[in-house]
Amino acid sequence: MKVFIGSYKELEQKVEIEIDDYDTYSADYTLAKIIEPLLIKFSQNLYGAPLVDNEDVPEELRASKQDSSETDSNLFKRWEWVLNEMIWAFHQKNYDWENQYYSGEHDTYFEDLDNGYSEMKRGPNDTFKIDKEGMQAHQARMNNGFRLFGKYYENLWT
Repeated sequence: MKVFIGSYKELEQKVEIEIDDYDTYSADYTLAKIIEPLLIKFSQNLYGAPLVDNEDVPEELRASKQDSSETDSNLFKRWEWVLNEMIWAFHQKNYDWENQYYSGEHDTYFEDLDNGYSEMKRGPNDTFKIDKEGMQAHQARMNNGFRLFGKYYENLWT
């Protein structure tokens, strides 16, 4: 993939995008490579903050009133929290986050079956474990970051 986006100051902004076939094999990963650094740069140049719904942030950042459509002292903190969750989610997509939930060593072998197939068996030294609860919680947080990205997509402007 090659992307060139010229300055917005030009009368007609020059945009050149070339997408290769291999860019589409895992479009979620391809997009994450672009979205993560863009969100990081965006978060460093904030000039305003949109209204963020109370249910999208931790309790300590929620608007003091039931109606989160008014501004308060946490307005920017809420928006920064949402942006950080988006950045975190896309960062995870760019790296092999699952490995932190694996432990132990593999000791496996295949045993031939009568039907011509084989079955994988664990050997006596197999200590491999997966922290499924931790992995599911991690994935849930990623999913929330992607959800926030979709929900607040049209607020990504300064």
